[in-house]
Amino acid sequence: MPDAPNTPQGHGHPSDLPELPGVTHRFVGLPSGLRMHVAEAGEREAPAVVLLHGFPQNWWEWRKVIPQLAERYRVIAPDLRGAGWTDAPAEGYTVNGMVADVVALLDALALPRVGLIAHDFSAFIGYRLCFDYPDRIGAYLCLGPHPYIRLGFKPQMLAGLAQLWFQPVVAAPGLGPWVLSGRALPHHLLSGFTDSISEEDTAVFTRRLHAPGHPEAGSALYRNLILPEMGRLVSGKYGQNRLTVPTVALLGSDDRAVLPDMLAVDGDRADDLTGHMVDGAAHFLADDRPDAVVQHALELFSRAL
Repeated sequence: MPDAPNTPQGHGHPSDLPELPGVTHRFVGLPSGLRMHVAEAGEREAPAVVLLHGFPQNWWEWRKVIPQLAERYRVIAPDLRGAGWTDAPAEGYTVNGMVADVVALLDALALPRVGLIAHDFSAFIGYRLCFDYPDRIGAYLCLGPHPYIRLGFKPQMLAGLAQLWFQPVVAAPGLGPWVLSGRALPHHLLSGFTDSISEEDTAVFTRRLHAPGHPEAGSALYRNLILPEMGRLVSGKYGQNRLTVPTVALLGSDDRAVLPDMLAVDGDRADDLTGHMVDGAAHFLADDRPDAVVQHALELFSRAL
């Protein structure tokens, strides 16, 4: 399977890759033809932990988390299809397609079993990996709700729904790529929900979001993965599967789009599932409270990997 080795910037690496001490970069060719960028840190002999970013971020979402995890684990942070420095083909932005990308990456890196941390839309990918490939995922830290949420209507939900006005806009063909190509909406998505993402970090995310093919990829992601999978979640379709992988779900207490009830589990649905509200954090948990993310990751992985 083709694997482009680490090469100096200017000789195979894009010049706009941000630097993080201890992190190396390579590009892995998957059987589908996708060329995936992967950031890595830690000892190769250590247990592996894979970090899956959300939208509109890329591997740089984990900049505050990677250094501490790399002291104990081999950390692998890929840019998913259509994000960061990975290719942005026209197709493949379904949960099945992106799960297949991650499994192909694990195969290419010869990783039979990993710990997993996922955020935002990647939470759906993470749960599907746990349901469909439980032998490959040793433990899962989800920066989002678990799949068995109970959603009775509460007035507080209206504030959360109002925040999500942009979702059908981004998902719309033509309109979505156009708004993602501009400045206003990407900056709103990154700075409108947190004070923990600096202007410099915002520039790292938006430069890649504006790369050729990436606005179209973001729109396709919302249209074919995010909105359909959100529908499956709230309608209880995910609850039809039993979760056997040890899992911890984290929600930010300041996130107006979530409620503590989302951590309640109705019935015996999972072998080992717990949830926690994280104070001082909203949607961008790895940016707002990287210390809490690392703490929960170390506790989970130390007993399950």
